[in-house]
Amino acid sequence: MPKRKICVVVTARPSYSRIKTALKAIQKHPDLELQLVVAASALLERYGTAVNYIKADGFHIDAKVFNVLEGENLTAAAKTTGIGILELSSVFENLQPDIVVTVADRFETMATAIAASYMNIPLAHIQGGEVTGNIDEKVRHSITKLADYHLVASKDAEERVLQLGEEQNSVFNTGCPSIDLAKEVQGLNQLSFEPYKTYGGVGAQPDLSQSYWVVMQHPVTNEYQNSRKHVETTLEAIRQQTDVPVLWFWPNVDAGSDGTSSGIRAFREKHDLSHVHFFKNMQGNDFLNLLDQSKGLIGNSSVGIRECAYLGVPVINIGSRQNRRQRGKNVIDVDYSTKSITEAMQQIEKQPRPTSTNIYGNGEAGKKIAEVLTQVELKFHKTIVY
Repeated sequence: MPKRKICVVVTARPSYSRIKTALKAIQKHPDLELQLVVAASALLERYGTAVNYIKADGFHIDAKVFNVLEGENLTAAAKTTGIGILELSSVFENLQPDIVVTVADRFETMATAIAASYMNIPLAHIQGGEVTGNIDEKVRHSITKLADYHLVASKDAEERVLQLGEEQNSVFNTGCPSIDLAKEVQGLNQLSFEPYKTYGGVGAQPDLSQSYWVVMQHPVTNEYQNSRKHVETTLEAIRQQTDVPVLWFWPNVDAGSDGTSSGIRAFREKHDLSHVHFFKNMQGNDFLNLLDQSKGLIGNSSVGIRECAYLGVPVINIGSRQNRRQRGKNVIDVDYSTKSITEAMQQIEKQPRPTSTNIYGNGEAGKKIAEVLTQVELKFHKTIVY
């Protein structure tokens, strides 16, 4: 019996961390053949060239899709999605996969889902059923309706996918593969690598031996006009807290990321940020190890909601980007206010470290996903239950 061909499309640096252990499990499974497609910002140097880490981890890349249109605004996002549909259709025609796997909620993810659906290729969606209250939620729920199999990360997400009318036997609560990576670094009790030497970056290189803060702040697509103002608020809070080093990570390629990036560059030209170092990207395990040893994460990344909940890392979640997403007791929600961010930092300094929670899985998601993909009926139609 021939192996079942599983085509996984990775479109951005966070997507790789969210699928890495599943890729390994698919690659090792005797009944599956991995077809790996790398596309969009995962190929671009300015966003950390995640493709280099994919290669370094020993994965063979079957196709590359360069489809990111410059501009980093709403029009560019829409056109990038359209280009993705065109290019991925040709890739799927060449690879002839049995199942296409798409990850999470980005606009490039929508291109994967549309191309596979119109070509009658069974579609599996990882991380459906979650809510955030912005364009990502619209994309995620749209992909749920296009997908044939739903590999969700939590009980709450499972219930929401069923509420959307999907069949019970097509929904699987596997947990999130990124928690598998968090499980690997949990309990190391020290940094297992040298951040500056390994990943370069720009800015000062403060001593990290007495801990540090990590910042990762992305633009919010439905508030993208304010992205520069938003990041300046966070920068000012960081500028005022000079006694603790800060490691700051560059934003994703989204509408408004130009504003975020230019805001960072302009601010550091005018102000002393000698306690701050800026990185583009890190391998998933190293980044989680870095978070696990930190005082906490500041910003609006979903890593604060997912992996940091499992690791018990304190998080200051700024603004609306993660609105309504299920979270653990490690998260302090604040608005775009320097005062609120500063007060939350002081609160974390005084409180004991949060306990670990398993909202998004127990560290076995990759294996579970591979097993589901082995067993499901190959179908590209569904009976909708309302």
